[in-house]
Amino acid sequence: MAHMKPRTGDGDIEVTKEGRGIVMRVPLEGGGRLVVEMNAEEATALREALTGVVGE
Repeated sequence: MAHMKPRTGDGDIEVTKEGRGIVMRVPLEGGGRLVVEMNAEEATALREALTGVVGE
């Protein structure tokens, strides 16, 4: 049986490398997490987009 994590939105954003992909888990207001899997090019584009909004 797979390890089960509690279903809460508490906690920090988590980013891990899993195989060839990068997985980002973002806690959501009201509970749960948004899970996004991306490749290196998509992660770079996300970094650039966020930097454009919040600066460095």
